[in-house]
Amino acid sequence: MAGGQPEFGTYVAERSPRLLRTAYLLCRDWATAEDLVQTALTKAWLAWSRVGDDPDPYVYRILVNTHNSWWRRRWRSEVPTEVMPENAFPGGGHVEERGRVEERDALWTALGRLGKRERAAIVLRYFCDLEHAAVAEILDCEPVTVRSQISRALAKLRVDPTLRDHAAVDALVSQGA
Repeated sequence: MAGGQPEFGTYVAERSPRLLRTAYLLCRDWATAEDLVQTALTKAWLAWSRVGDDPDPYVYRILVNTHNSWWRRRWRSEVPTEVMPENAFPGGGHVEERGRVEERDALWTALGRLGKRERAAIVLRYFCDLEHAAVAEILDCEPVTVRSQISRALAKLRVDPTLRDHAAVDALVSQGA
């Protein structure tokens, strides 16, 4: 450890689960999230000597920027199907479990409708529990911009038709998802 900077291997071992969760929240696909984390860590490794004592903001910025560049290139069209998929809960399932899954799916759908910067601000602030200043550093903007992006995103989530009530949005804000 030179100058307080963690060794790259130690950093990867300690942070990979959290980076993977963040990547998943951004792209909503585990395989893509794993690729995203690997790409971000590769880019971080190449610049590790310049990263500084706190590599998190730098690595999160790489993660968000890489996701944004992949998102711009990817075709996001729906694929029609003649047959609806089977019920996720064969035999009806437990009502409470089904409600939680339906609420989570509704929140995922609503998050997917947000713009990429709004979604990144929500994920970094509430799912990663980062302060506004850290989110601003990662997104390369001012904290006031982060606050306005989060405010607009939460307003959109509150009126999103897939969210039947405000419970999911309120839980997101109060519990940090």
